Amino acid sequence: MLRHIVELFAGFTMLTVTTLPLHSTEPLVPTRLRCEYLDNPIGLDAAHPRLSWIVTGEGRARRQTAYQIIVNTSESELRAGRGTLWDTGKVVSDATNPILYAGTELGSAKRAYWSVRVWDENDRPSAWSAVAFWETGLLAGSDWHGKWIARSVLAGAPHRVNTPPPLLRRSFKLDGPVRSARAYVVGLGYFELMVNGQRVGDHLLDPGYTRYDRRMLYVTHDVTGALQAGENVLGVMLGNGWFNVETLAVWLFDQAPWRATPRLLLELRVEYEDGRTVTIASDETWKTSEGPITFSSIYSGESYDARLEQPGWDAVGFDDRGWSPALVVDAPKGRLAAQAMHPIRLDRTMRPVAVTEPVPGVYVVDAGQNLTGNAELAFSAPTGTKVTLRYGESLGPGGRLDQSDMERFVQRRDPTQRVQTEDYTFKGQGLERWHSRFTYHGFRYIEITGAPHQLTADDIVIRFFHSAVPLAGEFECSNPLLNKIWQSGRWSYLSNLFGIPTDCPHREKNGWTADAHIACEQGLFYADGITVYQKWINDIADEQFITGALPGIVPTGGQWGYDFGSGPAWDSAFLIVPWHLYEYYGDNTLLRANYEGYKRYVDYLTTRAHDGILAIGLGDWAPWKTKTPEAVTDTGYYYRDARLVAMIAGWLGQKEDEAEYTALADSIREAFNRKFYDASGASYSIGSQTALGCALYQDLVDPTNRPRVLQSLVAAVAHSNHHLDFGLLGSKYVLNSLSAGGRADVAYAMVSQKTQPGWGWWMEQGATTLWEQWDGTESRNHTFFGDVNAWMMKSLAGIQVDPSAPGFSRVIIAPNPVGDLTSAKAHYDSVRGRISSEWKLENGVFELRIGIPANCVATVTLPVASSDIITEGGRGLDAIKGIVTLPSVGGRPVFEVGSGNYVFVVH
Repeated sequence: MLRHIVELFAGFTMLTVTTLPLHSTEPLVPTRLRCEYLDNPIGLDAAHPRLSWIVTGEGRARRQTAYQIIVNTSESELRAGRGTLWDTGKVVSDATNPILYAGTELGSAKRAYWSVRVWDENDRPSAWSAVAFWETGLLAGSDWHGKWIARSVLAGAPHRVNTPPPLLRRSFKLDGPVRSARAYVVGLGYFELMVNGQRVGDHLLDPGYTRYDRRMLYVTHDVTGALQAGENVLGVMLGNGWFNVETLAVWLFDQAPWRATPRLLLELRVEYEDGRTVTIASDETWKTSEGPITFSSIYSGESYDARLEQPGWDAVGFDDRGWSPALVVDAPKGRLAAQAMHPIRLDRTMRPVAVTEPVPGVYVVDAGQNLTGNAELAFSAPTGTKVTLRYGESLGPGGRLDQSDMERFVQRRDPTQRVQTEDYTFKGQGLERWHSRFTYHGFRYIEITGAPHQLTADDIVIRFFHSAVPLAGEFECSNPLLNKIWQSGRWSYLSNLFGIPTDCPHREKNGWTADAHIACEQGLFYADGITVYQKWINDIADEQFITGALPGIVPTGGQWGYDFGSGPAWDSAFLIVPWHLYEYYGDNTLLRANYEGYKRYVDYLTTRAHDGILAIGLGDWAPWKTKTPEAVTDTGYYYRDARLVAMIAGWLGQKEDEAEYTALADSIREAFNRKFYDASGASYSIGSQTALGCALYQDLVDPTNRPRVLQSLVAAVAHSNHHLDFGLLGSKYVLNSLSAGGRADVAYAMVSQKTQPGWGWWMEQGATTLWEQWDGTESRNHTFFGDVNAWMMKSLAGIQVDPSAPGFSRVIIAPNPVGDLTSAKAHYDSVRGRISSEWKLENGVFELRIGIPANCVATVTLPVASSDIITEGGRGLDAIKGIVTLPSVGGRPVFEVGSGNYVFVVH
C-alpha cells in the first residue's frame, strides 16, 4: 500500500508554495528545544546526541530557511552568543529534527548549554531561543568506581526461593557547600533512592526492564538540593522486578540466565562550590538489612509488614550497628547504558466508583475503569491486622473477583502460586497509608479481605501509572460510539506502556512484538513515545540470534519465544516500528543502526522459505471465525522486510545490497501472486478479509488489478453484513486498504457496528479498554486491536503522514464525512508543531478548519466534487494568494497551503 499511496500523490506532493508569506509581520520563534527527544536531559550516553526544536510564527506560509546552533559549557558565554563547543554558523535548511550534534565531544558527566536561532522565508533572523541543556552520563566502564553489592547471594539456590527486597545505606560527610551532585544508579531489578530521609525523584519501577545479560540501564538523578554540609546518608531499597522472577509461569523467567538476588551499583559525584570533587560509590563499606517488604514479585505481587519498618533508616542519626556489611557480588553480564527514555510516573489518582460486600468481610472495589497501577490503603487498624488485596479485571458469579484468566498461565506450573495479590500488615499507629512499590497490576476490580471495619471509597485511592510519554493527539466526532472506542484504545495503550510496549498488564506483561508494531501508529497519535520505542528496538537487537532469528516476546528470559510466538508477522516489529518512527519523526537513526541485523533477519527468512513462500510463525491471531493461512501473512511481511532492507541499503550507498534485496522483494511478490492470486475472481488465497487486505496493504497486488481486488474486499465485507471477520493482522490491513482505495465508507460501516463482532460490541458490553478476543473472553486490556484509532485520525479527521516527506515537513489533510457522521475534529502535536483538522456537515454545507504549523506544508483534499463552490475565509479561492490548486484525485479538489489557519467552506 505504501507504493500505491506514493504513486497516488506523486503528481503533486513535491510542489511548493511559490507566493510570498501572508501576514508575517514578526520573525519566527524557535521553541520546544529537546535533546534525544527529552527536555533538558541528564545522564545521556550519546556522544553525538540529536537536537530538535519547532518554530512558531503568526501568519501564513511561514517557514524556516536556515538555522544556527551554538553550544557552550558556560551558560553565560552562550547567552553572549559564543558557541565554544559548536557553532554551526548559518546553515541553509528547513530541518528542525533530528540535527546531530557535531561539536567537541564532552566526555563523562559534563553539561552543555545550547540555543538556536532561525531565519524565516524573508531571511529575517529570529532572536536566540531560550537556553536548553543536556548532560552526559558515565560514558565508559572505567568511569564507574563502585562495586556491585547485595544483601545476599543465592548461587545455585532453588528457583522458588523468595528474596525479600533489602535496604542499603551509606553515611558520609561533606566538608563544604555543594555546587552540583549527581547519583548514577543501577538497582536491579528495581530501586528507590533516598538522600537524607527524602525520596529522590518521582520515577516508578526504575530502571527500565531489559535482558540483563545483554544490557542494563542506569538512571541519573540530580541530588544537589538534597545534600548538606556535614553528615549525609544515601539509602536504597531494592526490588526483585524482572531481574529475579521467582514466579513459575509459562514464559520461564524463573530460569533466566541473569537471575540473581537484587543488587546495586551506585556512584555519587559531588562538586563543591570551590571546585573540589568527591565520589561516593557502592562497596563493602555500605550496610544492609532486611526491610518491611517480605515478598516481592512482578507477577505475584507484594507483601509488606509495617511492624518491620525501621524509621529513619535512610536519614542522619540512625543507629545501624545491627546492620550487616554489604556483600560484594558478581556484576551481571550486560553492558551499562543510560536510561534515555521517559520514565514510569504516576499519571493520576482517583477514588473508586463503588465498594460492595458480596459476602460478609469481603469487599470488592470498582475503579470504574480498567487500568494499570495499584491501590493505596488509607485507614487505621490494630497492630498485626493483615489486609489482602487481589487485583483483576472481571467479576465472577456472586460479584466476587475472577482471576482465572491470569491464574491459568501461572498456576499450571504450580497451583499454589498467587497472582496479582498484595497484603499489608498494620503497625497500629493511627492512620496508615500504603501502596506497593516494586510491582504493578492490570485491574478494574480489587477484592479486599481482612479489613477491620466496613470499607468505603474514602479508604482507598486508585493509582494509575505508566511510562510518562507526553500526550500528543486527540480525536472526537459526532458518533459517541467511536469516541468511546478512541478513549478505550488510549487507556489500553497507556496501560501497556511500561518501558516496553506490552500485550496485557495483568496476565503476561510481555513485549509481544506483533502487538507492538500493529499498535505503533495509534500509539504515536496518542503520545510522543519515541523514547520508549527506541529503547525497545535496542532490546530486540539484543535478542537476535547470530542466525538472524528473533523471539516473539522481547525481552525474553533467554529461552521462550524463539520456537513459539515468532515468525515474520511478529518479528518484523524490528523493522516496522523504526519505519513508523521515520514516518512520524523523520528520524531514520534506528533503521540505519540496525541495518546489518535487518539483513541477517531477511537472510534467515530466505533460508526458511520455499519457492518464495514463507509459513513459519503465528498468523492472523485471534480472528473472529475465518482463519487465513499463515503463508499469506508471513509472505506478506517477508516481502515488506526485503523492500525495507533494499531501501536502507540505498540510503547507505550499498548498491550491491540494494540490487540484491530489490530483486529478492520482486521475486517474493511474483511468488505470492503465482501462489495465491485467482485472476478469475480477483481474489487471494481463501478470499478472506485478511488475505485480500494483506495483498493490498503490503502492496503485493499488480497495479492493474488493484481496483478489482479492492472490490473483492468490499464484497467480502458485505458478505459479513458489514462486520469484521479478521484477527490482529487483518485489523491493520482491512481498514487502511479500504480507505486508501477510496472506500472509507465501508470501513466506517464496519467500525460503527454495535453488534458482534466488533469494537462497538465491546463498548456495548461496558468495556472501558480494548479486549483480546472478539467474543469477550481472555484479556480485557489489550492494545493490539487499537489501530482502528489511527484509522480514525487518518481517514475521518484526515491527518496523514505524507510518505514523500517523513517527519511532517509536509502533511496530508484528507477527511472523509462518511455514513452518519456530521463532524469530526482532531489534533496531533507533530515534530513540526500542532496539526489540527476539524470539519462539520450542516444543512448541506461542508466546512473544514485546519491548522498547519510553521515550517510545514499541507496537501488538502476536500471530500466534495471539483465543480462545487469552494471558499476560504469567506472568499473565492481565486482571490487568495498562497492556496495552490493541484490536480484533482478521484474527482476531489486538491490544494496546497502553507502554514496557518484556514477555513474551507463548500456549498
